Amino acid sequence: MASATPATATATDGPLTHKQILTILVGLLMGMFLAALDQTIVASAMRVIADDLNDLAGQAWVTTAYLITSTIVTPLYGKLSDIYGRKKFFVTAITIFIIGSILCAFATSMPMLAAFRAVQGLGAGGLFSLALAIIGDIVPPRERAKYQGYFLAVFGTSSVLGPVIGGFFAGADTILGITGWRWVFLVNVPIGIAALFVVARTLHLRHTRLDHRIDWWGAVALTVGLVPLLIVAEQGRGWGWGSASSIACYVIGGLGVIAFFLIERAMGHEALLPIYLFRIKTVGVASIASVVLGMGMFGGLVSLPLYLQIVKGATPTQAGLMLVPMTLGIMSGSIISGQAISRTGRYRHFPIIGSALLVIGLFMFHYVAYDTPLWQVMVLMVVFGLGLGFNMQPLTLAVQNAVSPREIGVATSSATFTRQIGGTLGTAIFLSILFSSVPIKLAEAFRVYFPTPDFQAALRNPTGNAAANANVIAALKSRQSGGSGSGANPLSDSSFIQQIDPRLAKPFLVGFSEAMDRVFLVGSAVMVVAFIVLWFLPHVELRSGSSYSERGKSDAQDAEAAAAVPPIAH
Repeated sequence: MASATPATATATDGPLTHKQILTILVGLLMGMFLAALDQTIVASAMRVIADDLNDLAGQAWVTTAYLITSTIVTPLYGKLSDIYGRKKFFVTAITIFIIGSILCAFATSMPMLAAFRAVQGLGAGGLFSLALAIIGDIVPPRERAKYQGYFLAVFGTSSVLGPVIGGFFAGADTILGITGWRWVFLVNVPIGIAALFVVARTLHLRHTRLDHRIDWWGAVALTVGLVPLLIVAEQGRGWGWGSASSIACYVIGGLGVIAFFLIERAMGHEALLPIYLFRIKTVGVASIASVVLGMGMFGGLVSLPLYLQIVKGATPTQAGLMLVPMTLGIMSGSIISGQAISRTGRYRHFPIIGSALLVIGLFMFHYVAYDTPLWQVMVLMVVFGLGLGFNMQPLTLAVQNAVSPREIGVATSSATFTRQIGGTLGTAIFLSILFSSVPIKLAEAFRVYFPTPDFQAALRNPTGNAAANANVIAALKSRQSGGSGSGANPLSDSSFIQQIDPRLAKPFLVGFSEAMDRVFLVGSAVMVVAFIVLWFLPHVELRSGSSYSERGKSDAQDAEAAAAVPPIAH
């Protein structure tokens, strides 16, 4: 039986005023800005980083390592913050994130960068989930839309600034004697230090400690279950899906998942992810939908920047600016859904509409070719962004509203956890699909274009960068004679595609574009599953009071009940 130990009050016990909420939001938004900015900066610079470290295909490890660690620690942050309070863990998450950023800035290979991104992920896992949990604590569900603009400002600003800043750093050879792309990570340091200062000054909430056991065995079992399965999702195409290494990962991961389920069931209310929460229909349906949505969403998010840079020849900065329509779609979807939910108290239809838009957007992306006008691609970005905007806030809101105020932390972390599980699997699977499809599609494109007069004329008298042309022509001749032709490998370094004669580049552009089409098609099929699942999401009336004030009343009642119990006579 858990007991409540009153902590020193650092805030009023009643409902927080608008001014108090805004003061707390400053610290939360700084932490969220740190994580959101990092994601967009790194995504826009990843191609340059991969080219510089001579391992474009290895970028999957960098992305997957970050998502693995951030996913695994998310439930821990939620559970521990329910017990000990949010602030200390929010500060810890920011600190770890800063340390990871410094380490990433000095990586000298893709495996090293992947390892240091894993350290970053240990911090990032707490930034979003704890900020959302604190928001769930202090703002009533019906009134949360009033504060939506602040969150949108953070995500919108980071979505626009991130790619531009990341592109600027990635496009610079050196800044202050340090390679340009390394500043993509170093820029987190001053922002993180500022966030630490603001959080320490503004985040003051009363917390009553709950004396629970910590589910360390559950955390171990979760790690044993997830890591092998995510690794095989990434490496399966290279190892072979039926190889000994893959089978070992299936077995270890499966045993870990079974052990995690049994441990969580035995731990009951003290579990890392309490099983009984998922028996609540709203939580169960939202969790399944979040996994599927996360998979399909990342199918689009990992492919779009690569399409813009490799196929359209955009610099990282230009690619960032080209993604602005998707950001506007996300912001518009969030504003529309937030205001409507605040006015009507009804949220169920927005995720359903949003998932339908995601199906349409990804399916139409499947028809995007290497020569599709950019404005058409941007229209689809808006549709895709609207779909995301209609899903992000309503699903988290539904989960937070369905549980008791004392379980806001673990409920929010479960919502974030399931979305990250989907995102991690989606990133690994879709990048695996992409990079296994590229060689096939390139071979098909060369079979079509190699005999054409234009291509043969380019072989005889190419224009553009002479060295790059010579390297590609030599590699093509080597392949024609049965050699490896390793001199022009776009999976290792794709930068030469924009330097060579456009006639020679055309098969490369077509091959990459058609490989990405396959990713979008699979992503749209995954989103159909999410659309079906979301029809089972029930509507639960939104609470009008904040979890913070309701939890305060509950703590006060517990204290009165404890005081009324007569002492045991000796």
